[in-house]
Amino acid sequence: MIAASGLRWVLSLLFAVPVLYGTAKSVLPGGGVADRVDHVLHAAMGVLMIAMARPWGMGLPVVPQVLLFSAGALWFLASAPFRRGERSPGRAVAAALPHVVMTGAMAWMVAAMESSVTMSGSAGAGGTSDMAGMDMSGGSGLASMSLTGVGPVTVSVLLAITLGGLGLVWLTRALDRARERHTDEYRPKDGSPAQTEHLGALAPACHAAMALGMAVMFALLA
Repeated sequence: MIAASGLRWVLSLLFAVPVLYGTAKSVLPGGGVADRVDHVLHAAMGVLMIAMARPWGMGLPVVPQVLLFSAGALWFLASAPFRRGERSPGRAVAAALPHVVMTGAMAWMVAAMESSVTMSGSAGAGGTSDMAGMDMSGGSGLASMSLTGVGPVTVSVLLAITLGGLGLVWLTRALDRARERHTDEYRPKDGSPAQTEHLGALAPACHAAMALGMAVMFALLA
């Protein structure tokens, strides 16, 4: 999908950050099962985004990817109320929405690209010179393909803007935590004295890398 080799490597390095972090957190001791599922999903997203930036990534089976990330979006949404800690269910769901958006966007991207390629192939088989659904010319010189049609392009632009905004929020949070070594006070339910918990910068930094990389990919698709 990415024609420019330099940009392809930059994006691959961005996506490698959540892959390494998610893989490490999913296998190292200390986390619960639900947290490990989260990390596995984030690592899988990074791996497939690296693949999607390369021509051979278009040859990967589409249905398993769509099912995986659709299930991932449902997982983040459905599990949030049961992992809220001291937060209300509504606030817990709101906190999970960025992850729902990212996994749902992954499912949409894979499905949209496959649908567009299929439409392009059908148009080519019919003898028409224009390929419906997907422009394979890569007019910007950065991408080897882009979506066509008002609907897909609009969705791609909106997702690029949304993910870019989420990425900047996460990046700001990561920088704040790295600079201030931010701690959060919480009060255990058993009535024991309040404790402080160190909030690391690595997790939001990884989320920022994923979101910003995806924003670039969606912008190129549009």
